[in-house]
Amino acid sequence: MEPGELLVVVLTLLAGFGAGVLSALLGVGGAVITTPAVRVLGAAPIDAVGSTVPAILPGAVAGTLRYAREGLVDWRAALGLGCSGAVFAVLGALATTLVDARLLMVATAGLMLWSGVTVVRGGEPRSPRPTPVDDPLAGVEASETDGAFVGGPVSGTDRPRHHHPGLLAGLGALSGLVAGLLGVGGGIVMVPMLTGPLRAPMRTAVASSLVAVAIFSVPALVTHAWLGNIDWTYAVPLMVGVVPGARVGSRITVGATDHVVRMMFGALILVLAVVYGAAELRSLVG
Repeated sequence: MEPGELLVVVLTLLAGFGAGVLSALLGVGGAVITTPAVRVLGAAPIDAVGSTVPAILPGAVAGTLRYAREGLVDWRAALGLGCSGAVFAVLGALATTLVDARLLMVATAGLMLWSGVTVVRGGEPRSPRPTPVDDPLAGVEASETDGAFVGGPVSGTDRPRHHHPGLLAGLGALSGLVAGLLGVGGGIVMVPMLTGPLRAPMRTAVASSLVAVAIFSVPALVTHAWLGNIDWTYAVPLMVGVVPGARVGSRITVGATDHVVRMMFGALILVLAVVYGAAELRSLVG
Protein backbone atom coordinates (compact mmCIF):
# COMPACT_ATOMS: atom_id res chain seq x y z
CA MET A 1 0.00 0.00 0.00
CA GLU A 2 1.35 3.40 -1.01
CA PRO A 3 1.88 6.03 1.74
CA GLY A 4 -0.87 8.19 0.24
CA GLU A 5 -3.34 5.29 0.29
CA LEU A 6 -2.42 4.44 3.87
CA LEU A 7 -3.02 8.05 4.89
CA VAL A 8 -6.48 7.95 3.30
CA VAL A 9 -7.31 4.76 5.25
CA VAL A 10 -6.14 6.28 8.54
CA LEU A 11 -8.08 9.49 7.97
CA THR A 12 -11.17 7.49 7.00
CA LEU A 13 -10.85 5.50 10.23
CA LEU A 14 -10.68 8.74 12.20
CA ALA A 15 -13.73 10.06 10.34
CA GLY A 16 -15.55 6.84 11.24
CA PHE A 17 -14.64 7.29 14.91
CA GLY A 18 -15.88 10.88 14.87
CA ALA A 19 -19.06 9.78 13.11
CA GLY A 20 -19.63 7.12 15.76
CA VAL A 21 -19.30 9.70 18.52
CA LEU A 22 -21.73 12.03 16.79
CA SER A 23 -24.11 9.21 15.90
CA ALA A 24 -24.58 7.99 19.45
CA LEU A 25 -24.22 11.45 20.99
CA LEU A 26 -26.93 13.06 18.88
CA GLY A 27 -28.87 10.17 17.28
CA VAL A 28 -28.15 11.30 13.72
CA GLY A 29 -26.43 8.30 12.11
CA GLY A 30 -23.01 9.93 11.73
CA ALA A 31 -23.10 10.49 7.97
CA VAL A 32 -23.12 14.25 8.55
CA ILE A 33 -19.43 13.73 9.28
CA THR A 34 -18.55 10.82 7.02
CA THR A 35 -20.17 12.16 3.84
CA PRO A 36 -18.17 15.42 3.71
CA ALA A 37 -15.09 13.59 5.01
CA VAL A 38 -14.95 11.03 2.20
CA ARG A 39 -15.66 13.79 -0.30
CA VAL A 40 -12.56 15.63 0.92
CA LEU A 41 -10.59 12.38 0.73
CA GLY A 42 -11.46 11.97 -2.93
CA ALA A 43 -14.75 10.08 -3.21
CA ALA A 44 -17.10 10.95 -6.06
CA PRO A 45 -20.39 12.61 -4.99
CA ILE A 46 -22.55 9.52 -5.51
CA ASP A 47 -19.97 7.32 -3.76
CA ALA A 48 -19.95 9.77 -0.85
CA VAL A 49 -23.70 9.16 -0.50
CA GLY A 50 -23.53 5.36 -0.67
CA SER A 51 -20.22 4.60 1.04
CA THR A 52 -21.31 6.11 4.35
CA VAL A 53 -24.38 3.88 4.67
CA PRO A 54 -22.63 0.62 5.75
CA ALA A 55 -21.19 2.36 8.82
CA ILE A 56 -24.58 3.64 10.00
CA LEU A 57 -25.85 0.26 11.26
CA PRO A 58 -22.92 -0.79 13.51
CA GLY A 59 -22.69 2.70 14.99
CA ALA A 60 -26.42 2.85 15.67
CA VAL A 61 -26.46 -0.61 17.24
CA ALA A 62 -23.49 0.16 19.50
CA GLY A 63 -25.14 3.35 20.77
CA THR A 64 -28.56 1.73 21.15
CA LEU A 65 -27.23 -1.02 23.41
CA ARG A 66 -25.98 1.56 25.91
CA TYR A 67 -29.17 3.63 25.79
CA ALA A 68 -31.32 0.54 26.26
CA ARG A 69 -29.39 -0.37 29.39
CA GLU A 70 -30.00 3.14 30.73
CA GLY A 71 -33.74 2.95 29.99
CA LEU A 72 -33.75 5.90 27.58
CA VAL A 73 -35.33 4.22 24.53
CA ASP A 74 -39.03 4.75 23.85
CA TRP A 75 -39.54 1.45 22.05
CA ARG A 76 -43.03 2.23 20.77
CA ALA A 77 -41.85 5.39 19.05
CA ALA A 78 -38.56 3.87 17.87
CA LEU A 79 -40.13 0.81 16.26
CA GLY A 80 -42.95 2.85 14.73
CA LEU A 81 -40.48 5.26 13.18
CA GLY A 82 -38.12 2.53 12.03
CA CYS A 83 -40.69 0.22 10.44
CA SER A 84 -42.44 3.00 8.54
CA GLY A 85 -39.14 4.46 7.36
CA ALA A 86 -37.65 1.20 6.08
CA VAL A 87 -39.69 1.11 2.86
CA PHE A 88 -39.13 4.79 2.15
CA ALA A 89 -35.38 4.39 2.69
CA VAL A 90 -35.39 2.08 -0.34
CA LEU A 91 -37.37 4.61 -2.39
CA GLY A 92 -34.94 7.35 -1.40
CA ALA A 93 -31.94 5.25 -2.37
CA LEU A 94 -33.49 4.45 -5.75
CA ALA A 95 -34.15 8.16 -6.31
CA THR A 96 -30.41 8.89 -6.19
CA THR A 97 -30.22 7.67 -9.80
CA LEU A 98 -32.54 10.48 -10.87
CA VAL A 99 -30.84 13.45 -9.19
CA ASP A 100 -27.46 15.13 -9.70
CA ALA A 101 -25.32 13.85 -6.82
CA ARG A 102 -23.83 17.32 -6.31
CA LEU A 103 -27.30 18.67 -5.62
CA LEU A 104 -27.76 15.89 -3.05
CA MET A 105 -24.65 17.15 -1.26
CA VAL A 106 -26.02 20.70 -1.16
CA ALA A 107 -29.40 19.38 0.03
CA THR A 108 -27.63 17.53 2.84
CA ALA A 109 -25.99 20.77 3.99
CA GLY A 110 -29.35 22.58 3.88
CA LEU A 111 -31.00 19.84 5.93
CA MET A 112 -28.20 20.03 8.50
CA LEU A 113 -28.69 23.79 8.77
CA TRP A 114 -32.45 23.41 9.33
CA SER A 115 -31.90 20.68 11.90
CA GLY A 116 -29.36 22.66 13.91
CA VAL A 117 -31.43 25.86 13.93
CA THR A 118 -34.58 23.99 14.91
CA VAL A 119 -32.97 22.30 17.87
CA VAL A 120 -31.14 25.42 19.11
CA ARG A 121 -34.33 27.53 18.95
CA GLY A 122 -36.02 25.04 21.24
CA GLY A 123 -33.11 25.02 23.62
CA GLU A 124 -34.63 26.63 26.70
CA PRO A 125 -34.30 24.26 29.62
CA ARG A 126 -37.62 22.72 30.65
CA SER A 127 -38.56 22.31 34.25
CA PRO A 128 -39.43 18.70 34.97
CA ARG A 129 -43.07 18.12 35.78
CA PRO A 130 -43.46 17.33 39.48
CA THR A 131 -44.35 13.74 40.20
CA PRO A 132 -47.45 13.48 42.41
CA VAL A 133 -46.72 12.09 45.84
CA ASP A 134 -49.32 9.39 45.36
CA ASP A 135 -48.10 8.40 41.88
CA PRO A 136 -47.74 4.60 42.07
CA LEU A 137 -45.15 4.71 39.29
CA ALA A 138 -42.83 7.20 41.00
CA GLY A 139 -39.32 5.79 41.18
CA VAL A 140 -40.33 2.51 39.53
CA GLU A 141 -38.19 1.12 36.77
CA ALA A 142 -39.69 1.34 33.32
CA SER A 143 -39.60 -2.40 32.82
CA GLU A 144 -42.18 -2.59 35.60
CA THR A 145 -44.53 -0.07 34.00
CA ASP A 146 -45.74 -0.05 30.40
CA GLY A 147 -42.80 -1.58 28.56
CA ALA A 148 -41.93 1.61 26.71
CA PHE A 149 -38.48 1.59 28.22
CA VAL A 150 -36.09 -1.16 29.14
CA GLY A 151 -33.40 -0.83 31.75
CA GLY A 152 -32.68 1.52 34.62
CA PRO A 153 -34.75 4.07 36.49
CA VAL A 154 -36.59 6.70 34.47
CA SER A 155 -36.73 10.32 35.57
CA GLY A 156 -39.78 12.53 35.14
CA THR A 157 -38.20 14.37 32.22
CA ASP A 158 -37.37 11.11 30.42
CA ARG A 159 -40.80 9.48 30.64
CA PRO A 160 -42.18 8.51 27.20
CA ARG A 161 -44.98 10.53 25.62
CA HIS A 162 -47.49 8.45 23.71
CA HIS A 163 -48.02 9.84 20.20
CA HIS A 164 -50.55 8.99 17.53
CA PRO A 165 -49.25 6.11 15.37
CA GLY A 166 -50.05 8.13 12.23
CA LEU A 167 -47.70 10.92 13.32
CA LEU A 168 -44.89 8.47 13.99
CA ALA A 169 -45.50 6.68 10.68
CA GLY A 170 -45.40 9.97 8.75
CA LEU A 171 -42.23 11.14 10.49
CA GLY A 172 -40.62 7.74 9.96
CA ALA A 173 -41.51 7.78 6.26
CA LEU A 174 -40.02 11.24 5.78
CA SER A 175 -36.89 10.33 7.72
CA GLY A 176 -36.44 7.08 5.80
CA LEU A 177 -36.81 8.87 2.47
CA VAL A 178 -34.17 11.42 3.48
CA ALA A 179 -31.88 8.67 4.79
CA GLY A 180 -32.00 6.74 1.54
CA LEU A 181 -31.74 9.78 -0.70
CA LEU A 182 -28.93 11.61 1.07
CA GLY A 183 -27.08 8.70 2.70
CA VAL A 184 -27.62 10.11 6.19
CA GLY A 185 -29.09 8.24 9.14
CA GLY A 186 -32.42 10.04 9.24
CA GLY A 187 -32.01 11.19 12.82
CA ILE A 188 -31.23 14.64 11.48
CA VAL A 189 -34.96 14.84 10.69
CA MET A 190 -36.34 12.77 13.57
CA VAL A 191 -34.57 14.44 16.49
CA PRO A 192 -35.77 18.01 15.73
CA MET A 193 -39.33 16.78 15.12
CA LEU A 194 -39.42 14.59 18.22
CA THR A 195 -38.09 17.33 20.49
CA GLY A 196 -40.09 20.09 18.76
CA PRO A 197 -43.71 19.41 17.74
CA LEU A 198 -43.85 16.04 19.54
CA ARG A 199 -42.25 17.45 22.73
CA ALA A 200 -40.16 14.39 23.56
CA PRO A 201 -37.27 14.75 26.04
CA MET A 202 -33.98 15.29 24.21
CA ARG A 203 -32.16 12.22 25.50
CA THR A 204 -35.16 10.03 24.77
CA ALA A 205 -35.38 11.47 21.25
CA VAL A 206 -31.69 10.75 20.62
CA ALA A 207 -31.94 7.17 21.90
CA SER A 208 -35.19 6.36 20.08
CA SER A 209 -33.98 7.97 16.86
CA LEU A 210 -30.88 5.79 16.93
CA VAL A 211 -33.02 2.63 17.03
CA ALA A 212 -35.01 3.81 14.01
CA VAL A 213 -31.77 4.74 12.23
CA ALA A 214 -30.51 1.18 12.70
CA ILE A 215 -33.73 -0.30 11.29
CA PHE A 216 -33.95 1.63 8.06
CA SER A 217 -30.22 1.67 7.40
CA VAL A 218 -30.54 -2.00 6.43
CA PRO A 219 -32.75 -1.60 3.33
CA ALA A 220 -30.86 1.57 2.41
CA LEU A 221 -27.59 -0.38 2.55
CA VAL A 222 -28.93 -3.22 0.40
CA THR A 223 -30.28 -0.80 -2.21
CA HIS A 224 -27.12 1.31 -2.44
CA ALA A 225 -25.01 -1.86 -2.74
CA TRP A 226 -27.27 -3.10 -5.54
CA LEU A 227 -26.94 0.24 -7.34
CA GLY A 228 -23.15 0.12 -7.03
CA ASN A 229 -22.99 3.34 -5.01
CA ILE A 230 -20.64 1.97 -2.33
CA ASP A 231 -16.86 2.31 -2.56
CA TRP A 232 -15.68 -0.23 0.01
CA THR A 233 -12.26 1.43 0.16
CA TYR A 234 -14.00 4.09 2.24
CA ALA A 235 -16.85 2.02 3.67
CA VAL A 236 -14.76 -0.59 5.51
CA PRO A 237 -12.54 1.83 7.49
CA LEU A 238 -15.65 3.83 8.39
CA MET A 239 -17.31 0.69 9.76
CA VAL A 240 -14.22 -0.17 11.82
CA GLY A 241 -13.95 3.29 13.36
CA VAL A 242 -17.61 3.93 14.07
CA VAL A 243 -18.20 1.34 16.84
CA PRO A 244 -15.68 2.62 19.43
CA GLY A 245 -16.79 6.14 18.60
CA ALA A 246 -20.42 5.24 19.28
CA ARG A 247 -19.50 3.89 22.69
CA VAL A 248 -17.84 7.18 23.58
CA GLY A 249 -20.76 9.26 22.28
CA SER A 250 -23.44 7.30 24.14
CA ARG A 251 -21.47 7.57 27.38
CA ILE A 252 -21.36 11.36 27.02
CA THR A 253 -25.10 11.64 26.35
CA VAL A 254 -26.07 9.34 29.22
CA GLY A 255 -24.10 11.54 31.64
CA ALA A 256 -25.41 14.88 30.31
CA THR A 257 -28.64 16.80 30.85
CA ASP A 258 -31.25 17.20 28.13
CA HIS A 259 -30.38 20.89 27.75
CA VAL A 260 -26.67 20.20 27.30
CA VAL A 261 -27.35 17.49 24.70
CA ARG A 262 -29.67 19.84 22.83
CA MET A 263 -27.07 22.59 22.71
CA MET A 264 -24.33 20.20 21.61
CA PHE A 265 -26.57 18.88 18.83
CA GLY A 266 -27.42 22.33 17.53
CA ALA A 267 -23.91 23.76 17.71
CA LEU A 268 -22.16 20.82 16.04
CA ILE A 269 -24.73 20.44 13.28
CA LEU A 270 -24.69 24.18 12.49
CA VAL A 271 -20.89 24.28 12.22
CA LEU A 272 -20.85 21.22 9.96
CA ALA A 273 -23.66 22.65 7.81
CA VAL A 274 -21.84 25.92 7.16
CA VAL A 275 -18.45 24.34 6.40
CA TYR A 276 -19.90 21.51 4.31
CA GLY A 277 -22.42 23.68 2.47
CA ALA A 278 -19.83 26.30 1.53
CA ALA A 279 -17.49 23.65 0.11
CA GLU A 280 -20.22 21.94 -1.92
CA LEU A 281 -21.64 25.18 -3.28
CA ARG A 282 -18.17 26.24 -4.36
CA SER A 283 -17.72 22.90 -6.12
CA LEU A 284 -21.13 23.15 -7.79
CA VAL A 285 -20.62 26.71 -9.02
CA GLY A 286 -17.03 26.07 -10.07
